[in-house]
Amino acid sequence: MRWVTYRHADGRDDRVGLLVDGNVHGLAHGVALVDLLGDDGTKLRHAADRATREPFEILALDSVVLKAPIPRPPTIRDFYAFEQHVRTARQSRGLAMDPDWYEMPVFYFSNPYCVIGPNVDVPVAPGSKEMDFELEVAAIVGRGGSDLDPRDAEQHIAGFCVMNDWSARDVQRREMKLSMGPVKGKDFATSLGPMLVTPDELQDAQRGRAYDLTMTASVNGAEYSRASLADIYWSFGEMLAYASRGTRVEPGDIIGSGTCGTGCILELSLVHGSERYPWLQPGDVVELSVERLGALRNRVVAGAPLRPLR
Repeated sequence: MRWVTYRHADGRDDRVGLLVDGNVHGLAHGVALVDLLGDDGTKLRHAADRATREPFEILALDSVVLKAPIPRPPTIRDFYAFEQHVRTARQSRGLAMDPDWYEMPVFYFSNPYCVIGPNVDVPVAPGSKEMDFELEVAAIVGRGGSDLDPRDAEQHIAGFCVMNDWSARDVQRREMKLSMGPVKGKDFATSLGPMLVTPDELQDAQRGRAYDLTMTASVNGAEYSRASLADIYWSFGEMLAYASRGTRVEPGDIIGSGTCGTGCILELSLVHGSERYPWLQPGDVVELSVERLGALRNRVVAGAPLRPLR
C-alpha cells in the first residue's frame, strides 16, 4: 500500500488517500493517516479496501498538493545509523570510530512543529550561512509499545518514507561544542514524504539489515549522492527497540535512519572540497529520491534575520 496525505489545490483541509495506478483514491473528510495506525495493520488494510472499492473521490496525483504523510508526528527521533557517514565525519576531526557507536544506536529528538512535505520552500535557519541537506529514510511507527524486543520491533512499523533532515552546520557546530544538541542547527525544518509505503511493498528488496533500495540526492538537477539503504549498520527494528527502552513509542512517531554515506554536503565537502560542494543557497532545489519510496523535492529560500537575545 502507498498512502498519501493531500489537499485539493484550492483546499484547506488535509485528506488521506491510497495511490492506485497513479491516482489518489481519497477517503472521506475527517480521517487522518495516524487514525489508521495503532494495530497490526488491519485498519490500514480495511481502509485500503474501502478506498479501492468505494473511494470518496478519485483524483490525479498531479492535481493535488501532497503533505507530509504524518503532518504532525508525536515525536521525531533521528538516528546515526550509517557507518560510512559517521566514519568520514570523525576522520575529518582526527578521530577514530568510538566503540560505543557499535553498541548504542544513538539519536536526537527533532521538532514535530517544523515538519513539511514535498514542494514546500525551506527557509535557511536564522543566522546560518552553511545550509545542508541530509538524505535519509524514515520509519513510521504503526503500533505503540515499550521495551520492544529488536527481533519483534519491525512488526511495529507501519511504513517508510523519504526524509530530509535539513541542517545549519555552522549553528550546529557551535551548539555541539557546548555538549548539547543538535538544537537550533536542526529543528527549523524536516521534510517527509511523498508517501507512506507499507513494508509488504518492499519485501522482495530485503537484504541484510534493511532493503536494497537506491538512495540519491541532487541539487539543481546535478546528482550529489548515491547509496543503498541496505548499507545501514543498525536495523530499524534495533533502532525502534532502543527508542522504546525504558519508555514508549506511539503510532505516528518518526524513526529517522540518519544520513547515508555521501548523503550530505558536509561529508562530500570533507572528501572532495568545498569548492566542488558549496553550502546550499537561496534558490537551490534539492531532490531526495529513494527507490520505491518516491522523490522529495524542496527549494531553499532566504530565512528570517537573526534576532539577538540581548
